[in-house]
Amino acid sequence: MPVEELEDKVIITDTQDASTKLTILKYGATVISWQHHGEEKLWLSKAAKLDGSKPVRGGIPLVFPVFGKQKDVNHPTAKLPQHGFARNNTWEFLGQTTESPPTVQFGLGPEQLDQDTRSKWPYDFTLILTVSIAGDKLIEKIEVENTGSQPFEFNWLFHTYYHVEDITDVLVNNLVDVPVFDQLIAEQYTEKAPAISFHEEFDRIYKNVNQHRIIQIIDKGKVLFNLHRTNLQDSVVWNPWLKKAEGMGDFEPKLGFHNMVCVEPGHVSSMVVLPPKEKWSGEQEIVIGGEIKVQSNIYE
Repeated sequence: MPVEELEDKVIITDTQDASTKLTILKYGATVISWQHHGEEKLWLSKAAKLDGSKPVRGGIPLVFPVFGKQKDVNHPTAKLPQHGFARNNTWEFLGQTTESPPTVQFGLGPEQLDQDTRSKWPYDFTLILTVSIAGDKLIEKIEVENTGSQPFEFNWLFHTYYHVEDITDVLVNNLVDVPVFDQLIAEQYTEKAPAISFHEEFDRIYKNVNQHRIIQIIDKGKVLFNLHRTNLQDSVVWNPWLKKAEGMGDFEPKLGFHNMVCVEPGHVSSMVVLPPKEKWSGEQEIVIGGEIKVQSNIYE
């Protein structure tokens, strides 16, 4: 059975390989496991709450309608919690849409929000998340529809936690010459590293990354993941390192930062303005393995 619905989650199994499967929690429509040939590709904290009591630490949480905490107190998203409400509400499982590749959809609208959240963000909207796996590939597509009579603004982010053996051996490439905002020092500059390496806390927003660039996660010369993006102009790269990990109650083990890196495609350096009755969509496609590709501005 390629798609199995349980009370709190949905499991998708690759039709060609029973050892390749996705587990998606209905709470937050969060992908909490991606087993590829039996090997886990995502990082999930051992202290992650999977009971709906708080957003999941790890996997692929969904960020909407605000990235981080809104600094403008007059903005409609200012009263919302950090990273909004998509990751901490239960989505409706809409069912399977195709058999090959096995594809499922989840939906979130005002009717799924609690009264407090609804009062803080009163807009009418529909979110449709489409998820599929096939062989070495995982695809997530989000569609945002403004079903109301007022325009609204939002951010979107696929907050993807990848599993790695040792972060100090990992490189993230193809972000050279991209404008970047370093959230740790609150400064903007142009990335000059041919490939990003990790030896301390890292938290940067790469802005307006050309869609033709394939962001790769590389371990000791071996490509682990290729990240393809559609209509997602930014990418956040994050690793909390030890001090930040120690300060997060749901981050376990505390040395787990060695085994993860977040590369998160989204639209966060500015907000999408969505007029009434209009739709917006964005997609991430993650492909395992392959050859190292070196891309910079001269190829764009």
